[in-house]
Amino acid sequence: MDRILRQIRQPLGLFYLSSAIIIAVNVLLIINQLYWLAWMLPVLLLVAFFFIFSLDNVLFFIVFATPLALNLEDLFPGLSVSFPTEPLLAALLLVFIFKIIIGQVPDRKIFSHPVVIVALIYLLWMLITSITSQFPIVSFKYFIARLWFVVPLLFMGTALFKDLRKIHLFYLLYIVAFCIVIINTTYNHAGYNFSEKGANWAMSPFYNDHTAYAVMLAFFIPVLAGFSLSKIYSLKLRVVSFAVLGLFAMALILSYCRAAWFSLGVSFLVMLPIILKIRLRWILLGLVMVIGFYYIYQQQIIDRLEKNKQDSSANYTEHIESMLNVSSDASNLERINRWKCALRLFNEHPNLGWGPGTYQFAYGPYQLSREKTIISTNEGNKGNAHSEYLGPLSESGWPGLLSVLMLFSAIIFTGNRVYQKAVKPEVRILSLSTLLGFISYFAHGMMNNFLDTDKASVPFWGFAAIIVALDLYHKK
Repeated sequence: MDRILRQIRQPLGLFYLSSAIIIAVNVLLIINQLYWLAWMLPVLLLVAFFFIFSLDNVLFFIVFATPLALNLEDLFPGLSVSFPTEPLLAALLLVFIFKIIIGQVPDRKIFSHPVVIVALIYLLWMLITSITSQFPIVSFKYFIARLWFVVPLLFMGTALFKDLRKIHLFYLLYIVAFCIVIINTTYNHAGYNFSEKGANWAMSPFYNDHTAYAVMLAFFIPVLAGFSLSKIYSLKLRVVSFAVLGLFAMALILSYCRAAWFSLGVSFLVMLPIILKIRLRWILLGLVMVIGFYYIYQQQIIDRLEKNKQDSSANYTEHIESMLNVSSDASNLERINRWKCALRLFNEHPNLGWGPGTYQFAYGPYQLSREKTIISTNEGNKGNAHSEYLGPLSESGWPGLLSVLMLFSAIIFTGNRVYQKAVKPEVRILSLSTLLGFISYFAHGMMNNFLDTDKASVPFWGFAAIIVALDLYHKK
């Protein structure tokens, strides 16, 4: 018996034993006609292997799978889970908690970084408002989902990004997978003669609409521009990056998403004062002047906007003009309807809000008949507040909005500090391009919110981890 045990302990003996167990389990599954489980068993074993021996590869697989992930609700109504990313992220969250319990804590410097501290405050307030929620079950499900987005990517990602090469790998995996989505979308869109209406569903089944698709295009375009234009990279990499940048730019134009066009324009406008090192006080002074100008000429501006009758159009000039149409464009008016509902919800529960994730279940009765559009629903059960700022305001009160503003501000200040103080040119390029990607998302967040989906949360929190890692490990 001792001799047998010694043989099992040897690698070859362990291989034979595990193979025998797998074969036996497969035979039992086939005898019981559980064929689907027999097919899944090798996949589950492979996943278990990587979870035990190579967690970083699990995280990188999630990054690659995110643009290609499918929502199971299309196959199983009521099961709104993005597969395979969300189950894997949930498993990573459990592994991280287990490691914390047994004392395997990541680098303690991570927990003292301003971005991480603010992210923890953001999550803590979300937990508090889940307890006080008007729909507690909805809020706790929302909070747990937010946990598995934030924790694996921000904490594990920051630790991984001590190695600068893994930052490049993160970008590469998401961009390569996204190229597959772009090619599929362009092929589908060609079937509709690249029409404006066809752009709304051409990215199916990977994205549910053109706005979620376009915001990620705008998110990664500054990164591709950084790789393409910086002379610190090889000519081969710059040529390939420039070609992919052209593909992303074409896809963004064909998406007909006005908010994404606007957000990318904002990111490049912000780039100028960063590169020119214009002091913050002058930027704030400029913002005050713009706000003052608006209040002085508020009535004239509103009158001008109300005269704009240009609706969405396949003509790009007319489509851009329709961004300012607040009199007849259904998309713009519905967005305003949602914003006003969010403010009414906030007025009713200003301190604690209605609870995370509850907007879509609560806003219906707060619609006014004169503000409804042809795409409004009487039940008010389709979509969120269309704002990364007003959504938290209505769901978590004014402290919820404050936590979001603190998080975004911490990311911006950290990214700018790394760019200004970094010694290595490569770190400067990475920090600037990552920061500009964030700026595009923050600008887009005024008109839409997608951080409750894996499509946006994985790159968002991955980029946050990159900013933190560059500040902690690569700035000097």
